[in-house]
Amino acid sequence: MPDNRRADARRNYARILAVAEEEVAAHGFGASLEQIARTAGVGSATVRRHFPTRRALLEAVSQSRIEALCVRAHDLTGKDDSRNALLEWLSDVVSYCVTARGLAAALTYDGAETDPVHENSCSAALEEAAGPLLRRAVQDGAVTAGVTVTDLITLIVGIVLATEHYPDPATQAHRLFRLSVTGLSPQN
Repeated sequence: MPDNRRADARRNYARILAVAEEEVAAHGFGASLEQIARTAGVGSATVRRHFPTRRALLEAVSQSRIEALCVRAHDLTGKDDSRNALLEWLSDVVSYCVTARGLAAALTYDGAETDPVHENSCSAALEEAAGPLLRRAVQDGAVTAGVTVTDLITLIVGIVLATEHYPDPATQAHRLFRLSVTGLSPQN
């Protein structure tokens, strides 16, 4: 699809996005749009013209990671053990959300839309990519019927947001994710 924006608008977009990536990496969801505008050397109205909402900015910043997760889901779809393939992908989502500040917030459901999956492009892309992984695991009897990718992403987002201020958020997030997979009952 051709980019019909003026050359200066394309440059502004690229500069804003580069600055936003740094700000989101440093401050997560709380990155200041005004600081992004100042650092990029544009007015806040220019930032808002390119990214009308904070979610739009977070989605743009997260796009490459979301694309990588989608490719990973596709790569894992053909694995023999459908449960392990799904869990491997979900563990990757946990890792990405922990290391990419703001990604978990980009995946949250904020109630603005009636359909929690398709309220934003990040969630919609993950739903589409992981759907075959989950369907196969359900078909194989490895995952409870009725579980949705939205349920799983919501669980991960909750875990990541709850652990982001721990001294070692990655270890704690993965520990809680494993706990949610195995449950509270001892294995017999």
